[in-house]
Amino acid sequence: MRIGILTGGGDVPGLNPCIKAVVTRAQNEGHQVIGIRRGWGGLLWINRDDPDTVRKYTIELDRNIVRTIDRTGGTFLHTSRTNPGKVKFNDEPDFLKDPAHLDAEAEDNRLRDFTPHVLANLEYLGIDRLIPIGGDDTLSFGERLHREGFPVVAIPKTMDNDVYGTDYCIGFSTAVTRGVQIIHQLRTSTGSHERVGIVELFGRNSGQTSLVCSYLAGVDRAIISEVPFDPERLANFVVQDKESNPSNYAMVTISEGAHMIGGKVIEFGEADAYGHRKLGGIGTKV
Repeated sequence: MRIGILTGGGDVPGLNPCIKAVVTRAQNEGHQVIGIRRGWGGLLWINRDDPDTVRKYTIELDRNIVRTIDRTGGTFLHTSRTNPGKVKFNDEPDFLKDPAHLDAEAEDNRLRDFTPHVLANLEYLGIDRLIPIGGDDTLSFGERLHREGFPVVAIPKTMDNDVYGTDYCIGFSTAVTRGVQIIHQLRTSTGSHERVGIVELFGRNSGQTSLVCSYLAGVDRAIISEVPFDPERLANFVVQDKESNPSNYAMVTISEGAHMIGGKVIEFGEADAYGHRKLGGIGTKV
Protein backbone atom coordinates (compact mmCIF):
# COMPACT_ATOMS: atom_id res chain seq x y z
CA MET A 1 0.00 0.00 0.00
CA ARG A 2 1.17 3.56 -0.78
CA ILE A 3 0.26 6.05 1.93
CA GLY A 4 0.38 9.80 1.35
CA ILE A 5 1.01 12.20 4.22
CA LEU A 6 0.83 16.00 4.34
CA THR A 7 0.70 18.83 6.87
CA GLY A 8 -1.39 22.00 6.63
CA GLY A 9 -2.05 25.18 8.57
CA GLY A 10 0.18 26.47 11.34
CA ASP A 11 3.37 24.75 12.48
CA VAL A 12 3.67 23.09 15.89
CA PRO A 13 6.53 21.12 17.49
CA GLY A 14 4.75 17.75 17.29
CA LEU A 15 4.46 17.56 13.50
CA ASN A 16 7.85 16.05 12.67
CA PRO A 17 7.59 13.37 15.41
CA CYS A 18 4.12 12.53 14.08
CA ILE A 19 5.43 12.14 10.53
CA LYS A 20 8.27 9.96 11.81
CA ALA A 21 5.86 7.75 13.77
CA VAL A 22 3.66 7.23 10.70
CA VAL A 23 6.62 6.32 8.49
CA THR A 24 8.11 3.94 11.05
CA ARG A 25 4.81 2.13 11.65
CA ALA A 26 4.00 1.97 7.94
CA GLN A 27 7.37 0.46 7.06
CA ASN A 28 7.02 -2.07 9.87
CA GLU A 29 3.74 -3.12 8.24
CA GLY A 30 5.34 -3.30 4.77
CA HIS A 31 3.79 -0.12 3.36
CA GLN A 32 5.33 2.75 1.39
CA VAL A 33 4.92 6.41 2.44
CA ILE A 34 4.93 9.38 0.10
CA GLY A 35 5.38 12.82 1.68
CA ILE A 36 3.50 15.65 -0.01
CA ARG A 37 5.13 19.05 0.38
CA ARG A 38 3.26 22.28 1.19
CA GLY A 39 0.04 20.62 2.31
CA TRP A 40 -2.92 20.64 -0.05
CA GLY A 41 -0.98 23.13 -2.16
CA GLY A 42 1.36 20.33 -3.25
CA LEU A 43 -1.50 18.26 -4.64
CA LEU A 44 -2.91 21.34 -6.37
CA TRP A 45 0.38 22.35 -8.02
CA ILE A 46 1.38 18.91 -9.31
CA ASN A 47 1.14 18.88 -13.11
CA ARG A 48 0.84 15.34 -14.44
CA ASP A 49 2.45 16.48 -17.70
CA ASP A 50 5.48 17.92 -15.90
CA PRO A 51 7.59 15.38 -13.92
CA ASP A 52 9.52 18.25 -12.33
CA THR A 53 6.43 19.25 -10.34
CA VAL A 54 6.14 15.69 -9.01
CA ARG A 55 9.76 15.78 -7.83
CA LYS A 56 9.22 19.24 -6.33
CA TYR A 57 6.09 18.45 -4.33
CA THR A 58 6.58 14.81 -3.31
CA ILE A 59 9.25 12.80 -1.53
CA GLU A 60 9.41 9.11 -0.73
CA LEU A 61 9.87 8.69 3.00
CA ASP A 62 11.75 5.94 4.79
CA ARG A 63 13.44 5.46 8.16
CA ASN A 64 16.68 7.08 7.03
CA ILE A 65 14.98 10.24 5.82
CA VAL A 66 12.86 10.71 8.96
CA ARG A 67 15.48 9.43 11.44
CA THR A 68 16.41 12.86 12.82
CA ILE A 69 13.43 15.05 11.91
CA ASP A 70 11.96 14.81 15.43
CA ARG A 71 14.92 16.82 16.75
CA THR A 72 13.34 20.01 15.43
CA GLY A 73 9.85 21.48 15.65
CA GLY A 74 7.56 22.35 12.78
CA THR A 75 7.18 20.24 9.66
CA PHE A 76 9.97 19.36 7.27
CA LEU A 77 7.33 18.71 4.61
CA HIS A 78 6.36 22.41 4.86
CA THR A 79 2.81 23.68 5.04
CA SER A 80 0.24 25.96 3.42
CA ARG A 81 -3.34 27.16 3.90
CA THR A 82 -4.41 26.16 0.39
CA ASN A 83 -7.94 24.86 -0.11
CA PRO A 84 -8.14 23.11 -3.51
CA GLY A 85 -11.92 23.26 -3.33
CA LYS A 86 -11.91 27.09 -3.18
CA VAL A 87 -9.17 28.63 -5.30
CA LYS A 88 -9.00 32.26 -6.42
CA PHE A 89 -7.91 33.03 -10.00
CA ASN A 90 -4.64 34.59 -8.83
CA ASP A 91 -3.80 31.43 -6.85
CA GLU A 92 -4.69 29.06 -9.67
CA PRO A 93 -1.69 27.25 -11.25
CA ASP A 94 -0.99 28.52 -14.76
CA PHE A 95 -1.27 25.06 -16.28
CA LEU A 96 -4.89 24.82 -15.07
CA LYS A 97 -5.91 28.14 -16.64
CA ASP A 98 -7.51 28.38 -20.06
CA PRO A 99 -5.01 30.38 -22.19
CA ALA A 100 -7.75 31.22 -24.68
CA HIS A 101 -9.95 32.87 -22.06
CA LEU A 102 -7.57 34.37 -19.48
CA ASP A 103 -9.28 37.76 -19.39
CA ALA A 104 -12.70 36.22 -18.86
CA GLU A 105 -11.37 33.97 -16.10
CA ALA A 106 -9.65 36.90 -14.40
CA GLU A 107 -12.93 38.84 -14.31
CA ASP A 108 -14.76 35.86 -12.83
CA ASN A 109 -14.55 36.29 -9.04
CA ARG A 110 -16.01 32.88 -8.29
CA LEU A 111 -13.83 30.38 -6.47
CA ARG A 112 -12.63 27.39 -8.50
CA ASP A 113 -13.10 23.81 -7.29
CA PHE A 114 -10.10 21.66 -8.23
CA THR A 115 -11.08 18.60 -6.20
CA PRO A 116 -11.21 16.45 -9.38
CA HIS A 117 -7.65 17.56 -10.20
CA VAL A 118 -6.46 16.56 -6.71
CA LEU A 119 -8.16 13.16 -7.00
CA ALA A 120 -6.54 12.64 -10.39
CA ASN A 121 -3.14 13.51 -8.92
CA LEU A 122 -3.62 11.04 -6.07
CA GLU A 123 -4.42 8.35 -8.61
CA TYR A 124 -1.43 9.38 -10.73
CA LEU A 125 0.86 9.11 -7.69
CA GLY A 126 -0.57 5.70 -6.87
CA ILE A 127 -1.60 6.76 -3.38
CA ASP A 128 -4.11 4.40 -1.80
CA ARG A 129 -4.66 6.17 1.54
CA LEU A 130 -4.05 9.76 2.61
CA ILE A 131 -3.09 11.08 6.05
CA PRO A 132 -3.57 14.86 6.41
CA ILE A 133 -2.33 16.41 9.65
CA GLY A 134 -4.03 19.69 10.49
CA GLY A 135 -6.80 21.60 12.15
CA ASP A 136 -10.40 22.26 11.17
CA ASP A 137 -9.49 23.96 7.90
CA THR A 138 -6.96 21.42 6.67
CA LEU A 139 -9.12 18.49 7.69
CA SER A 140 -12.23 19.99 6.12
CA PHE A 141 -10.80 19.32 2.67
CA GLY A 142 -9.80 15.85 3.85
CA GLU A 143 -13.46 15.34 4.71
CA ARG A 144 -14.35 16.52 1.20
CA LEU A 145 -12.09 13.81 -0.27
CA HIS A 146 -13.74 11.30 2.08
CA ARG A 147 -17.14 12.28 0.68
CA GLU A 148 -15.72 11.75 -2.81
CA GLY A 149 -14.86 8.19 -1.80
CA PHE A 150 -11.12 8.54 -1.18
CA PRO A 151 -9.84 6.86 2.03
CA VAL A 152 -8.58 9.47 4.50
CA VAL A 153 -7.17 9.06 8.03
CA ALA A 154 -7.06 12.46 9.73
CA ILE A 155 -4.66 13.45 12.53
CA PRO A 156 -5.85 16.55 14.46
CA LYS A 157 -3.33 19.35 14.94
CA THR A 158 -4.14 22.76 16.39
CA MET A 159 -2.96 24.92 19.25
CA ASP A 160 -6.61 25.75 19.99
CA ASN A 161 -7.46 22.09 20.68
CA ASP A 162 -10.77 22.64 18.88
CA VAL A 163 -11.06 19.91 16.24
CA TYR A 164 -14.59 18.57 16.62
CA GLY A 165 -14.87 15.00 17.90
CA THR A 166 -11.35 14.85 19.35
CA ASP A 167 -10.05 15.06 22.92
CA TYR A 168 -6.49 16.19 22.28
CA CYS A 169 -4.71 17.82 19.35
CA ILE A 170 -1.01 18.03 18.47
CA GLY A 171 0.24 21.51 19.44
CA PHE A 172 -2.10 22.21 22.34
CA SER A 173 0.35 21.11 25.02
CA THR A 174 3.09 23.41 23.69
CA ALA A 175 0.69 26.35 23.39
CA VAL A 176 -0.33 25.94 27.04
CA THR A 177 3.25 25.45 28.23
CA ARG A 178 4.50 28.55 26.41
CA GLY A 179 1.47 30.55 27.53
CA VAL A 180 2.11 29.72 31.19
CA GLN A 181 5.80 30.62 30.83
CA ILE A 182 4.97 34.00 29.29
CA ILE A 183 2.39 34.77 31.98
CA HIS A 184 4.90 34.03 34.74
CA GLN A 185 7.55 36.17 33.01
CA LEU A 186 5.12 39.08 32.71
CA ARG A 187 4.34 38.97 36.42
CA THR A 188 7.70 40.61 37.20
CA SER A 189 7.03 43.74 35.18
CA THR A 190 3.30 43.84 35.93
CA GLY A 191 3.87 43.55 39.67
CA SER A 192 6.77 46.01 39.74
CA HIS A 193 4.68 48.73 38.09
CA GLU A 194 1.41 47.80 39.82
CA ARG A 195 -0.37 47.20 36.54
CA VAL A 196 -3.01 44.95 35.02
CA GLY A 197 -1.47 42.42 32.66
CA ILE A 198 -3.66 41.18 29.80
CA VAL A 199 -2.37 38.21 27.82
CA GLU A 200 -4.08 37.45 24.50
CA LEU A 201 -3.86 33.78 23.55
CA PHE A 202 -4.87 31.49 20.69
CA GLY A 203 -8.50 30.53 20.29
CA ARG A 204 -10.79 31.55 17.44
CA ASN A 205 -13.83 29.57 18.55
CA SER A 206 -12.44 27.68 21.53
CA GLY A 207 -11.29 29.18 24.81
CA GLN A 208 -9.38 26.13 26.05
CA THR A 209 -5.94 27.75 25.71
CA SER A 210 -7.01 30.79 27.75
CA LEU A 211 -8.86 28.68 30.32
CA VAL A 212 -6.14 26.06 30.88
CA CYS A 213 -3.31 28.62 30.91
CA SER A 214 -5.15 30.75 33.45
CA TYR A 215 -5.72 27.74 35.70
CA LEU A 216 -2.12 26.52 35.55
CA ALA A 217 -0.59 30.00 35.92
CA GLY A 218 -2.96 31.15 38.67
CA VAL A 219 -4.36 34.05 36.65
CA ASP A 220 -7.08 36.21 38.19
CA ARG A 221 -9.56 36.22 35.30
CA ALA A 222 -9.95 34.25 32.05
CA ILE A 223 -12.02 35.40 29.08
CA ILE A 224 -12.89 32.72 26.52
CA SER A 225 -14.22 32.75 22.96
CA GLU A 226 -17.47 30.98 23.75
CA VAL A 227 -18.84 33.49 26.27
CA PRO A 228 -19.31 37.20 25.40
CA PHE A 229 -18.14 39.42 28.25
CA ASP A 230 -19.23 42.70 29.83
CA PRO A 231 -16.17 45.03 29.92
CA GLU A 232 -17.53 47.08 32.84
CA ARG A 233 -18.16 43.97 34.92
CA LEU A 234 -14.72 42.66 34.02
CA ALA A 235 -13.14 45.97 35.00
CA ASN A 236 -14.81 45.86 38.42
CA PHE A 237 -13.59 42.31 38.99
CA VAL A 238 -10.03 43.18 37.94
CA VAL A 239 -9.91 46.25 40.19
CA GLN A 240 -10.94 44.06 43.13
CA ASP A 241 -8.34 41.45 42.15
CA LYS A 242 -5.62 44.11 41.97
CA GLU A 243 -6.51 45.66 45.31
CA SER A 244 -6.59 42.29 47.06
CA ASN A 245 -3.14 41.35 45.76
CA PRO A 246 -0.31 42.30 48.21
CA SER A 247 1.77 43.39 45.19
CA ASN A 248 -1.14 45.42 43.78
CA TYR A 249 -1.40 43.89 40.32
CA ALA A 250 -3.74 41.57 38.42
CA MET A 251 -3.43 39.18 35.47
CA VAL A 252 -6.03 38.38 32.81
CA THR A 253 -5.97 35.92 29.89
CA ILE A 254 -8.23 36.36 26.87
CA SER A 255 -8.86 34.30 23.75
CA GLU A 256 -8.13 36.04 20.43
CA GLY A 257 -11.66 35.15 19.33
CA ALA A 258 -13.35 36.64 22.41
CA HIS A 259 -15.82 39.49 22.02
CA MET A 260 -17.81 41.85 24.19
CA ILE A 261 -21.56 41.51 24.68
CA GLY A 262 -23.13 43.02 21.58
CA GLY A 263 -19.74 43.30 19.89
CA LYS A 264 -17.89 41.39 17.19
CA VAL A 265 -14.69 39.39 16.97
CA ILE A 266 -11.79 41.64 15.96
CA GLU A 267 -10.49 40.59 12.54
CA PHE A 268 -8.29 42.22 9.90
CA GLY A 269 -6.80 41.53 6.47
CA GLU A 270 -8.22 39.47 3.62
CA ALA A 271 -9.88 36.12 4.19
CA ASP A 272 -7.76 33.06 3.53
CA ALA A 273 -8.78 30.08 1.38
CA TYR A 274 -11.00 28.85 4.21
CA GLY A 275 -12.80 32.15 4.70
CA HIS A 276 -10.91 33.22 7.84
CA ARG A 277 -9.39 36.64 8.40
CA LYS A 278 -6.54 37.20 10.86
CA LEU A 279 -7.48 37.61 14.52
CA GLY A 280 -5.86 39.86 17.09
CA GLY A 281 -6.37 43.06 19.04
CA ILE A 282 -9.04 42.18 21.58
CA GLY A 283 -6.42 42.21 24.34
CA THR A 284 -5.41 45.79 23.51
CA LYS A 285 -9.06 46.85 23.23
CA VAL A 286 -9.81 45.40 26.67
